[in-house]
Amino acid sequence: PLQPLQPKTVPKRLGTSQKKPREPQVPRSLIKDIFRHFAKMPVTRDAFQIVEKCSERYFKQLSNDLEAYTHHAGRKTVEAADLEVLMRRQGLVTDKMPLTVLIERFLPLEYRRLLIPVAVSGNKVIPCK
Repeated sequence: PLQPLQPKTVPKRLGTSQKKPREPQVPRSLIKDIFRHFAKMPVTRDAFQIVEKCSERYFKQLSNDLEAYTHHAGRKTVEAADLEVLMRRQGLVTDKMPLTVLIERFLPLEYRRLLIPVAVSGNKVIPCK
């Protein structure tokens, strides 16, 4: 005798996926572009993977240091002074090489205008503090 077909039961899924939350990362394409610009020669994939790991660790350490400086100052917000202290400790900013010179040398004009105060007509300073 023939038996009627029974619908198959599908196991229920949970409403949310069980993935771990990922930390934000610097885009790979940006790291490759920056590294290619400064290397000025062909680079293998293995070398790019090592550069990616190193840059990830560097930015993680950088953010931990900035957090420590901010916490030490009794604030909850990272300020430009914290970044300047960090860069001074790393040897990037010195008395002979101030932060404004680094900004002018390595950043495009749009960012320079945002970071370095400039006096304009009408006795105004841009950007306003």
